Amino acid sequence: MASALSSPAANARKSGVNYFLYGFNLIKRPGLRTFVFIPLMINLLLFAGVIYAALGQLEVFFDWVNAQLPDYLSWLNFLLWPLAVVTMLVLLSFVFSSVMNWLAAPFNGLLAEKVEQLLTGKPLNTGTTVDLLKDLPRVLGREWLKLKYYLPRALLFLLIFWIPLVGQTLAPVLWFLFSAWMMAIQYCDYPFDNHKVTFKDMKFALAQTRGTSFSFGAAVTVFSMIPIVNFIVMPVAICGATAMWVDKYREVYRHPEIAPD
Repeated sequence: MASALSSPAANARKSGVNYFLYGFNLIKRPGLRTFVFIPLMINLLLFAGVIYAALGQLEVFFDWVNAQLPDYLSWLNFLLWPLAVVTMLVLLSFVFSSVMNWLAAPFNGLLAEKVEQLLTGKPLNTGTTVDLLKDLPRVLGREWLKLKYYLPRALLFLLIFWIPLVGQTLAPVLWFLFSAWMMAIQYCDYPFDNHKVTFKDMKFALAQTRGTSFSFGAAVTVFSMIPIVNFIVMPVAICGATAMWVDKYREVYRHPEIAPD
């Protein structure tokens, strides 16, 4: 496997960060705009609905707070409202990104397929719309595999934050590295899954190109921390991850005899 990944196609002179940034270019291509626009609009509409409901709950909460506060502390509203709204936006952005990975999974697979077709000039022949619908349980099952991989490790890293000294020094670095690795897994998985590469083999392949994988995931992680901007991170990351698949892994999995056991 290691020697296969050293092939000319895999040795494209691009870092993981460059692959991610290349995704911004790809989402503007005419043949891809529809596949970017549909999940993006679903994302925006659902997020707008959640924000509207959350703001309503905040208003109820602050009405209760005002009833408890004496008049001379009413000025706290001017301080607490902006703080509460910003906190809510940041938290919902992170939570909603996770939820959207499930809701948009079928669209994400289609986007990865179209990007690969654009970059290689060759269709994947994944079947009709009916075939795609039949494949939906497998696609959602793949998301479940990623969640099962993520949750116990995330809990372990969160526990490290409670260790004296280590929690304030090493834990944030470890969490960022773990987040970068998970972002690489999350988005690179779509082109791998389109070719029916197992989750285990996909992780192995990414580990063989660890530097590229981590730098790609780090770029996704940083952009995902920016409210509003993180709305377009998903399609950008899928496009960049698919370009990385084409350059570094595609030729390997066209030859089963050199794919990982």
